[in-house]
Amino acid sequence: MFDSLSEKLLGSLKKLRGQSKITEENVQDAIREIRMSLLEADVNFKVVKKFIDSVRAKALGAEVLNGVSPGQQFVKIVHEELIAVLGGDAVELDLKASEGRPAVVMMVGLQGAGKTTTSAKLALFIRQKYKKKPGLIPADVYRPAAIDQLKTLGTQLGIPVFPSEINDKPEQILEKAYAWARENMVEVMILDTAGRSQIDDQLMDELGRLQALARKTSEVREILLVADAMLGQQSVSVAEGFHAKLGLTGLVLTKVDGDARGGAALSIRESTGIPVKFLGVGEKTDALEVFHPDRLASRILDMGDVLSLVEKAQELVDEKTAMASAKKIATKQFTVEDFLAQLQMMKKMGGLEGILGMLPGMGQAMKQLKDQAKPDDEMKRIEAIIRSMTKAERHDHRILNGSRRARIAKGSGTQVSEVNKFIKSFEQSQKAMQQMMKMGMGGMGGMFGGGKKGGPPGGFPGGFPGGGGAGRGRFPF
Repeated sequence: MFDSLSEKLLGSLKKLRGQSKITEENVQDAIREIRMSLLEADVNFKVVKKFIDSVRAKALGAEVLNGVSPGQQFVKIVHEELIAVLGGDAVELDLKASEGRPAVVMMVGLQGAGKTTTSAKLALFIRQKYKKKPGLIPADVYRPAAIDQLKTLGTQLGIPVFPSEINDKPEQILEKAYAWARENMVEVMILDTAGRSQIDDQLMDELGRLQALARKTSEVREILLVADAMLGQQSVSVAEGFHAKLGLTGLVLTKVDGDARGGAALSIRESTGIPVKFLGVGEKTDALEVFHPDRLASRILDMGDVLSLVEKAQELVDEKTAMASAKKIATKQFTVEDFLAQLQMMKKMGGLEGILGMLPGMGQAMKQLKDQAKPDDEMKRIEAIIRSMTKAERHDHRILNGSRRARIAKGSGTQVSEVNKFIKSFEQSQKAMQQMMKMGMGGMGGMFGGGKKGGPPGGFPGGFPGGGGAGRGRFPF
């Protein structure tokens, strides 16, 4: 995510990090490179100008803080300005409604931006975060698959979906859906509207009528534009068009995981004044992130995003599981089966590369290792090895003799030497975890393992057993 922008900005700042003092000359050099980095990332030129002017004024007028190098102070200024451009603070959803009246969230946008999938993702988020009952209302009668797609997603997630018919008009669907929502005690109606290949009067008139109708029967709390982040500056003009007609309350930028430049995210809030509320970071139904400007700015500058990482872990690891894991580590009962369970948890958190990318400084470190085996590829190899073991072998790897190891290698498509290296590395990890437990630590588990109230260390091993081969080995946490 935003790899190109991050790499260029970090390259621009690198020259200043080692400077003993900030001068007008070296600030101008750095600012010139930052300007080019932002323009190449397709950031709106007006946003770039405002950003650069602010950084220059603060850098040349700042007093150097005690204990902070001039280069570090300049990075701090750039970080603060990035946060300001991105919007400052995260903006919560407004789902308040009068008793007995459901809140309505209208999802609008152009065709192909991902409105239908995002509607389902948002419903899941609302149920998990706000503990409210959402209902999905398919109102896109122009794309034949849209209604069926939303019904399928709703079934998968256990979220009620209004039975829209392709021959109904959107206004008819909304009128019937209001009564349906009251009967089914739906608290938040998520209205998936139609899109077009471009903004036109017909689309805007229809959305305007739906908005007016929704306000008569329920409470329209949010009008969210679903915009494709990969459109870059074009997404700004799209947002301005929808905002002029409907009065948008927020934005959802989709396909952010495929946007290496990041121009839309950096341009859209500053240009339109509309807050970005969510980022779509993948196709899975849980791949929706709350937009935190400070955290994104830290990721772009490779300062990490540990807070988001902790929140992800806390969603997946409860206190009971963490305590059980900690007990197994302390009593030397942590098995290969337990390790496989933790691999599965890491995959749910975005994989090892995603986890490492949220740790300070690891973004650049990962780039330096680009010629070596990728951590997530290594995880797949290890998982294949473990899944080729019998249940007894996973619970006690000490029974693995030569013939068993040969069978595992054949079953996993690896070499016996790779199986041997995995077992050796796993045993080293067991010892490392036990040492950490004695010291009152738990690797990353000490940070994650206690569920929502903190709690005991556990959850992650103290080291990641590598499969073997050149350039591979343990990935320490």
